[in-house]
Amino acid sequence: MANELLRALDRAGRPRVLVLGDLLLDRYTWGDAERISQEAPVLVLRSHHQEARLGGAANVGRMLRGLEAAASCLGVVGDDDAGRQVQRLLAESGIDSAGVVIDPNRPTTVKERFIGRAGGRHPNQILRVDHEVRDPLDGQLEQQLLEQLRHAVRRHELLIISDYGKGVCTPALVSEAISAARQAGIPVLVDPARDVDYARYRGATLIKPNRTETATAWGQPIAGPADALRAGQALCRRLDAELAVITLDSEGCVLARRDGGGLAVPTRARAVYDITGAGDVVMAVIGLCLASGLPAETAVQLGNLAGGIEVERTGVSIVTRDDLRRELLAQQRPGAQKLLDLESASRTLQQHRDRGETIVLTNGCFDLLHVGHVSYLAEAAALGQVLVVAINSDAGVRKLKGPGRPVIGQADRAAMLAALACVDYVVVFDEDTPHRLLETLRPDVLVKGGTYAAEQVVGREVVAAYGGQVRVTGVVDGISTTRIVNSLRGRPRADDWPSVDDERPPTAEPLPSDEPFEESETVYRVSSFKWSFK
Repeated sequence: MANELLRALDRAGRPRVLVLGDLLLDRYTWGDAERISQEAPVLVLRSHHQEARLGGAANVGRMLRGLEAAASCLGVVGDDDAGRQVQRLLAESGIDSAGVVIDPNRPTTVKERFIGRAGGRHPNQILRVDHEVRDPLDGQLEQQLLEQLRHAVRRHELLIISDYGKGVCTPALVSEAISAARQAGIPVLVDPARDVDYARYRGATLIKPNRTETATAWGQPIAGPADALRAGQALCRRLDAELAVITLDSEGCVLARRDGGGLAVPTRARAVYDITGAGDVVMAVIGLCLASGLPAETAVQLGNLAGGIEVERTGVSIVTRDDLRRELLAQQRPGAQKLLDLESASRTLQQHRDRGETIVLTNGCFDLLHVGHVSYLAEAAALGQVLVVAINSDAGVRKLKGPGRPVIGQADRAAMLAALACVDYVVVFDEDTPHRLLETLRPDVLVKGGTYAAEQVVGREVVAAYGGQVRVTGVVDGISTTRIVNSLRGRPRADDWPSVDDERPPTAEPLPSDEPFEESETVYRVSSFKWSFK
């Protein structure tokens, strides 16, 4: 199954998708929830930083851009700072905002979230404040948006209607939008608002309510996938829709067809940090797939996978094709989702940083993984919540060790490290030094294994410049990669050599004092620490 989905993901194109709906601004205030106020029985949040992100239909557009589709947004913002910020963020995300209309009589909808971390634990949303007006658009703005849409549908392969119930998706506008898209020959996907008459969505290709919305529209509780399938088929018949996708939180989702067919798509158990944005990314992935001509079953399976990735992250974050590929590869080969390129690693580590987690990084060749490596990696992992291991590429190892190395190629070295429970992510780098890597990833702690001072660690000045720490772990006596390789090749025993730090035969010239340290050339000594495999 994973192979089929990987091939389908590779076939997905870069379609042009039009998104109509409520354009929102999401504001976040992050901080530490340290104590209870003396003024009232409420938490006191000590703010660390604030940020703003696109929300609602604008977030669907942002998700589409992250999936490498072209996206255009149609909607309304107010003549205010929040509205101007939405337009700026749309432009920065590469989303066409020519169809955004300004309404001077209504404020831009803003959802303000306060995220607190207490007792060193995972941060949680402690309060949300909504600034909004839900009044329907007036007739003039409704007609203006409709004219924009009639011109825009001809330039797109698919229309998504993202109805957040903030007044933009009026029954007349939605009905006319569906009709215009069908006349243009493009599919229409609807993410419906709660507590509205679904008759406005009649004629859509696909409708995607969640469990609660489906129960309200169907008039009965949704106990599980079987109920969802029956309800979805009933909705298809009632709304003259071809497909319904019912999302069922921890039970995955169900695809129902008007003709009576269907598919239940389970999800694997995950650590759920935040469900915000999960519905948007599911809709974006389904839209990408259907606009690319992929089967609905494939679209729903990939959308379900994307939703699972999103809930493991705090706040709304972009899920990329690479994220989906890593998840699918992990189903074939354990640990594959830990293998990141530099760009993906930077984006992923920001998620951990947002959760207040300490990021630890160590780097080296890690040729012939042995007990010395495992011991020092376990000790490094105990210094934070996230351990990143950066390994030299095969070309980099040859520069450092000579033409006979590495013994094991970079793909297999990375896979072996990723299989360790204490390692969270593995990154391969080509440069002679880790400086660019450190400047990009900015770990809180840089760790090396060896018997030397922290000021001898290569890259220490990069980490120190932004306030990070440099730590040196202990070593395991008598174990090194070079010693193992030489014993296999029948070379002299390392015990006869003059220094554990210079593992070449006595005839060799001594190493210069400023030669970069490589942990695979070090003899390790066991230090006292508590093993902490995650």
